[in-house]
Amino acid sequence: MSPLQSVLRGLILMKNGTVKWFNADKGFGFITGEDGTDVFVHFSAIQTDGFKTLDEGQKVTYDEEQGDRGPQATNVRPQ
Repeated sequence: MSPLQSVLRGLILMKNGTVKWFNADKGFGFITGEDGTDVFVHFSAIQTDGFKTLDEGQKVTYDEEQGDRGPQATNVRPQ
C-alpha cells in the first residue's frame, strides 16, 4: 500500500466508535459505532503492543468488514 493509499484509507474508511464491552478472558467484545451499530471485535484485531485488551467506554478507530455472523472490526486502534 502506498503512503497516499494509507492516508486515504485513514480518512475515508476508518470509523470511530466506543467500546460497549470487552471480555479480556474470552478475547472478544463489541464496539458501538457512531451510527449506533454494534460491531464484533476480536483481540487479534487490536493494534497495540503487549496485552491486547479494550476498556468499556474507551474510544477507538477501526475498519469494518462483513464477517460470517455480521459486522466485524479490524485494525482497531485505541485512542
